[in-house]
Amino acid sequence: MTLDPSAVGAKGDPTRRSWTSKDSLLYAVGVGAGTSELAFTTENTKDTPQRVLPTQAVILGGGGVPLQKAGEFNPALMVHGTEGIELYREIPPEGEIESVGEITGIWDKGKAGVIEMESTATLVDSGEKLFKVKMSLFCRGAGDFGGDRGPTPTFELPDRAPDHQVTYATREDQALTYRLSGDRNPLHSDPSFAKMGGFDRPILHGLCTYGFTGRALLHTLCDSDPSRFKSMDGRFSKPVMPGDELTISMWVDGKKALFQTKNQDGDVVLDQGECTFA
Repeated sequence: MTLDPSAVGAKGDPTRRSWTSKDSLLYAVGVGAGTSELAFTTENTKDTPQRVLPTQAVILGGGGVPLQKAGEFNPALMVHGTEGIELYREIPPEGEIESVGEITGIWDKGKAGVIEMESTATLVDSGEKLFKVKMSLFCRGAGDFGGDRGPTPTFELPDRAPDHQVTYATREDQALTYRLSGDRNPLHSDPSFAKMGGFDRPILHGLCTYGFTGRALLHTLCDSDPSRFKSMDGRFSKPVMPGDELTISMWVDGKKALFQTKNQDGDVVLDQGECTFA
C-alpha cells in the first residue's frame, strides 16, 4: 500500500454539517468539562448562556477532503499526526456549516506516508467564514513510494519553567463518551481492532487529548472566553490511554503561547504546540 503524491491540490465537493445545542454539550463532556464549566456543559443555568469550546471545530469541520484520492493505506495502521484550528469568530452552540477540503501535502517517510489536508468552514445562514481545520495522518506501511520526505519543523521550548501548568485526569471510559461526538473508529473502543493496530487495548482519541489541552489553554490564557481563542496547533507524539492523567504546560509570549502535554509518567503526548489568543 502506498500513497499518491499527485493527489496534492485535489479539492473535494462542498459538504454540509449541522449541529445542535445537545451536540455541543456532549462534546464538552467528552473532553472532560464538568460542573465547574457550566457555560459549556449546560444550556439552562441562570445568567450563564451556553457557549462552545473552540476545539469543537475539529468535530464539526474537516469535511470535504477527497481522501480517497490520496492512495491506499490500512486504517488500522493509521494514526493522527498533527491537528490545527484557526477560528475567525466564536462557534455558536448550534448551526450549519459548509466545508471545502483540500489535500495539501503527501510525504514519504520511508516505512510510512503522511497525508496533510485542510478544510475551511463557512456558516450557511450568513456566508461568514467560521474556522479552518488542518490535520495530517501518519499512515504506517504506506511509504517508500519515492516521494519527498517533506519539511522538518523546528520547535524549541524556552529554557525556563512554564508560566502555567494545568493537570486533568481522563476517565477509564473517556473514549466511549468522546466517540458519541462522531469519531466511531473502533481503534478507540474495540479491543480486537486495537490489537490489529499494535495496541494492547483501545487508545484515547488523539482529538480527545487535543480537546483536554484546548480546555486548559482556554481557561488559562483566555479567561474561559472562547471569543479570545484564535488558533491552536500541535503534533501527537504518543498515544494516550483512557484513565491517563494529562498535564498541560504553557510558555506565554504576548498573545502567543507554546505548549506541551505530558502523561502521568512524564511522556510527551502532544508536542510542538502553539496557541494564539486575543
